Amino acid sequence: NKKSLSFENKENGKKYQLSQNSETSLFVRPRGLHLDEQNVTYIGKEVSASLFDFCLYAFHNADIRMQHNLGSYFYLPKLENSKESQLWNSIFTLAETELHLPVSTIRATVLLETISASFEMDEILHSLKDHSLGMNAGRWDYIFSAIKRYRDVKNVTFPDRDQITMTVPFMKAYTELLVESMHKRGAHAIGGMAAFIPDRKNPEITEAAFSKVKDDKIREAEMGFDGSWVAHPDLVPICKEIFTDYLHGKDNQIEIVPSYQINADMLQDFKIKNSTVTENGVRTNIKVGILYIQSWLLGQGAAALFNLMEDAATAEISRSQLWQWLRNDTITNEGIAITSNYVESLINDEVTKIIKESNNELMLSEAIQLFKDLIFNDEFEDFLTLSAYKFLK
Repeated sequence: NKKSLSFENKENGKKYQLSQNSETSLFVRPRGLHLDEQNVTYIGKEVSASLFDFCLYAFHNADIRMQHNLGSYFYLPKLENSKESQLWNSIFTLAETELHLPVSTIRATVLLETISASFEMDEILHSLKDHSLGMNAGRWDYIFSAIKRYRDVKNVTFPDRDQITMTVPFMKAYTELLVESMHKRGAHAIGGMAAFIPDRKNPEITEAAFSKVKDDKIREAEMGFDGSWVAHPDLVPICKEIFTDYLHGKDNQIEIVPSYQINADMLQDFKIKNSTVTENGVRTNIKVGILYIQSWLLGQGAAALFNLMEDAATAEISRSQLWQWLRNDTITNEGIAITSNYVESLINDEVTKIIKESNNELMLSEAIQLFKDLIFNDEFEDFLTLSAYKFLK
C-alpha cells in the first residue's frame, strides 16, 4: 500500500523489493473456488480458500488503499462459467457495503483459463458489471483445461506440450475471441504469460529467451491485446517497449474492435499439423511433474525449471497428458506404445537422474508417489493440488 512490498528468501538470502518509484499496481490473486482452507473452519467445516484470501486482504487493506486513492484489485482464477463470476460479483458488492466502500472500489480481471469459460466470455464480463477490469488470456491452465475436458475423446490426443503453442487453432481462436469480446464492450484484453526465464550466467539462454518473448509480445500486440504478462522482471522492458511502440504511446487499443468471427467449432479445433508424441515429451512431463510437485510440497508455488517458470498448470498438463496417453492407445513418434510398464520404466530412469543432479530430496518420495497416483489411477483427479494439499502440515 505504501510501495513497501518486499520478500526475502531465507534459504538463499535473496531479497526482492518494489522500487519506491515503481508504477506497479498490486493485484491479489485469491485461490480458486475449488479449494478449501484446511486451517480455518466454521461450524466444523473448512472455509472456502477463495473467500478466506479475499476477505483477509480486503478487510485489512481496502480502507488503507482508499486513503491513498487506490482501489483493491484482484485477479480471479479458474472460473468455469458465468455462475461463478456472478458469485464473485455478489461477494464484491457485499464487501463494499460492509466495509463502507464506494461502488467499484473493488475491481477484478478474470483469468480466462478454462475452455468452458471461453463459451461464456460475454456473460462473465456482464456478470461482474461495475467490478470488471477485463480479461487475461491464460495459457498453461487453458491447455490443461482442454486436455481435462476432452481426455476421454479417442480422436483427440494432444501432442507434446511444446507443440501446443499460442498459434495452434484452438488457442488462436480463443485469444482472438477474447480480444473481440472485451473491446466490443470497452474492457481490457491482457495477453498471456511469457514463461521464459533468462539466465544471467548464460548469455546464450538469455538471448534465446528474449527473442522468444519479443516474438510472442509482437504477435499479441498485432492481435489487439492491450498489454501482457511476463514471468521475470528482466522481461518487463522488452514487453513494455513492444506495446509502447505498437500503441504509439497510448494506454491501450480498446477502440479497435476486430471481427474474427469465432464459432464453437473453432474453439474445439484440436488438430495440430505435424504434431507428435515423443519419448522426450513423455520424459519432460515426468521430470516437470515430479519436480514441480516436490517444489509445491516444499512451499514454492512457482518454480524455475529448465529455464521456464513452471506453476501448477504446467504440472497439471504433464500428468493429464500422461493419463490420456496411457488410455488412448498412444504410440510415440519412435513407434513405442505408451503403456504403464513403459511409463514406469521412464519414471525410474528420470528419478535416478533427479536424485543424481539434485541436492534436495525433501518431499521427493511423496512427490513421486503422488505423481504416480495421478497418472495411473483410473479416476482422474480434477486438480492435483486437491491431493497435494493433504501432504501439507
